[in-house]
Amino acid sequence: MQFSVGVEYAFHSLFYLVDLPKGKIVGIRQIAELNAITETYLSKVFTKLSKAGIVRAVPGVKGGYELARSAEDISFWEVIEAVEGPSFFFQCAEIRKKNIFVDDPSLFTDKCPCLIKVVIHEAEQQFRENLGAKSLRWLYDRVSGDFDQAKKTAISDWMQAL
Repeated sequence: MQFSVGVEYAFHSLFYLVDLPKGKIVGIRQIAELNAITETYLSKVFTKLSKAGIVRAVPGVKGGYELARSAEDISFWEVIEAVEGPSFFFQCAEIRKKNIFVDDPSLFTDKCPCLIKVVIHEAEQQFRENLGAKSLRWLYDRVSGDFDQAKKTAISDWMQAL
C-alpha cells in the first residue's frame, strides 16, 4: 500500500490553513510557492479536497481557499480518502472460486467470505479508525508547538501579507 504524493501535498498545504485569520484566503500559487511544489498538481489536489468538503474555494481574482470546517472536525482519514478515493486497499478477486480443487464454487457466498479478505479488511478498518482519530488541529498543535518564536512570527507575517 502506498499513498500518492498528493496526500503529502494535502497535509502540508492544509497545515497553513488551520489558523488562517478569519476572512483570509490563500491562493494555490501561494501555497505551492510556500511548499516548493507544482501549482498544477496542487490545484488538482485542492479540487478533490473541495469536492470532499474539506476546503472551500473562494472565486475571483483574489480568490483562493480556506478550510470548509474547523480543523478539529477534519480527520486524517478524510483527507486521505478525499485525495485517494474511497475504495478498499485490498480488492478480492475471489480466485478461490476458480481453484482446480474446488468442486462447487457456489459454496463461496457472502455467508462464507474469503478469510483473506476478511482479515485484510479488518486491519484496514483499524487503520481507518486510527487515522480518523487524528485531526488537522491535532497535527497543527503538535507540529507548531515545536516552532521557535522566530518561525511562529514568520508564519504569522506570511499570513498577514495574504
